[in-house]
Amino acid sequence: MTDSSDNLFEGIPELTDEEFAEELARGDGVRVERIVSRGHRSPEGFWYDQDEDEWVVLLRGSAELEFADGRRLEMRPGHHVWIPAHERHRVARTDGDGDTVWVCVYARPGRP
Repeated sequence: MTDSSDNLFEGIPELTDEEFAEELARGDGVRVERIVSRGHRSPEGFWYDQDEDEWVVLLRGSAELEFADGRRLEMRPGHHVWIPAHERHRVARTDGDGDTVWVCVYARPGRP
């Protein structure tokens, strides 16, 4: 147990051409990241195809995810999605007027 906590909306550096990503925690087969985007998106033709399951929650801003099967998912604060391992997806859009703050939990497939 710790005697302090961090704020997910603080300590965000000025963003450049790259999104900001930082690992917040890691355990047995699980890791948690904070990702901050500002108008970032996946390059044309690029698809994430990860070996891990991923749970994503959007805390601030807006975004749209696109899946290889043609589905598109508009995300606003509070929206979350479970993406099984190897489900190809990409970030089609993030808010260009402010920070889009995500928390992503990655886990070995089949882990709760």
